[in-house]
This record gives sequence, C-alpha cells and structure tokens, in this order.
Amino acid sequence: MTAADVFGFLAAQRAPRHGSRVVRLDDGEAGLAARTIARRLSSVRGLYAYLCARDDTGVRRNPVPASLAARRPGARRGRGGVPLIRTPRTLPRVLAPAEVDALRAALRTHRDRAMVDAMVLGGLRRCEVLGLRLEDVNAGERRLFVAEGKGGRQRIVPVSARFFAAVGAYLESERPAGSATRQVFVVLKGRRRGEPLSAAGLDEILDGARARAGLERATCHQLRHTCFTRLREAGMALEAIQAQAGHASIESTRLYLHLASDWLEKEYLRAAEAIEAQVAPVAQTALR
Repeated sequence: MTAADVFGFLAAQRAPRHGSRVVRLDDGEAGLAARTIARRLSSVRGLYAYLCARDDTGVRRNPVPASLAARRPGARRGRGGVPLIRTPRTLPRVLAPAEVDALRAALRTHRDRAMVDAMVLGGLRRCEVLGLRLEDVNAGERRLFVAEGKGGRQRIVPVSARFFAAVGAYLESERPAGSATRQVFVVLKGRRRGEPLSAAGLDEILDGARARAGLERATCHQLRHTCFTRLREAGMALEAIQAQAGHASIESTRLYLHLASDWLEKEYLRAAEAIEAQVAPVAQTALR
C-alpha cells in the first residue's frame, strides 16, 4: 500500500453516493461526511500501526500519514501540519432547563430518574453510569467513585442531593432484592430482571422519555454537555469542570467556554464597562 492508494481511498469516499445532485443539507457535500471519512482513515492507520509494531509482518512503515507537512520550514509531519481530512468543529447542543424538566417528568421509575440525574447533574458518561457499583455510591458525602472512566482514569465526583434522593428511592423500592450483581442499575422486568442494564437499554429508556416529553433530541452525551455548560455559566472554574468531567486535557474542557453564552456575555460586558470607564475621562479632556 502506498500514499497514492491512500489518496485514492479518500477520493472514493468523497465520491457522490446517490448522484451528484443529491447533497447533505448541513454541508452541501455529496459524498460521505468528513467525520466518517476521518474515522475510517484512522482505522486504516491504526491497522498499519499495529502491523508495524508486530515486526513480523513485513510492514516497516505506516503508509497513512497523520497529516501533510506544513509550509513553514522545520515543521514536523503530524504536529501542526495540515490534516488529510478537515473535520468541522461544531458545538454540541445542550438542553434548556425547561427541556430537562420535561424529560425528567416523562421518566417512569426512580431508576430512570437517577440515571438521568447522574448525567445532567454529575456529568457522568453513559458507560460510567452503567458501570457504577453499589460500593461506589457514597450517600453520606454525596460523592460517586467512577471506577471505569474513559481511558481507564478513575475519579471521585460530587453530585447533587437530587440524584441521591432518586437512587435511594430506587434501591429501596425498585431494585430486585435477589439481584446478584454489584452494578447499581439493573433490569427491572422480564427474563433479564436483576441483571445489569445495558447501553442499549438505557438508550431505549431515554428515547421513550424524549418522545413522551415531545423533545426533538435528547441523548446521554447531550445531558453531559448540558451539565458542564450550566456549571460553567454558574461560575465554576474550568479546571474544576475538567476534574468533574474526567478530561485528560483541559483543551477538551474549553468547549464549554463557547457553550456557556451567559458567562461570555457577562465577561464581555464587564470588560466593555472597564474600557468605557477608561475612555470617558480622555474624551472629556479632549472636549475641554
């Protein structure tokens, strides 16, 4: 496989799928979306990286470059270069407070409300909610121990009392007493009663509540984004949000600077008032 094959692969991915006159409304392209192409290219690059690491396959170099060399002298390929696929950096959608209330009201069990509260109040990921064990819930200190975070990172996060009220009601009145698993959230009905709830099961619960609430869209990750956006708008420091979110890099957390529009507006108005206070005396002196 050569670099020419890589570029041929990219050209094939960009080719029209349903005729040149059929395009997507969001970006006007006829081929696959940039994120889809980038994901496929990353898979091919990862395969060749594995073959190179084995050292017994005859593959000595990865034919898929991470990026093209930049124009400036001395720039290293893959660091600051031009990416082969430019993916748009779009801001995720967050739910308004009224939408969160409507979604929560449409949930039918204490279990479901506890899971949604863990995401919208604590910022947990879907896999982290489903991975919670009974010993991870510290109701006395209102904290959760996340043992299976992204990238294997563990953390302890505080969560609102509303979550602990919901999970307490679930454990007391809904969770099957004979369940053998240590996972907090389990199936309540059917053949799998008492077994750990799956990701598909949580998605099904959320989709049903979203439809009953009349919301266009409400995903687990949107609930997480909503949590951190509201925390930032309330003045929580970016470093604290990084720790709460379990981000390895604060660059991932900076996203919420753009989502928290109320915070941005307040910061701008504060700075603008300071500038105007400095300009006003100068203007009055010039008029004299």
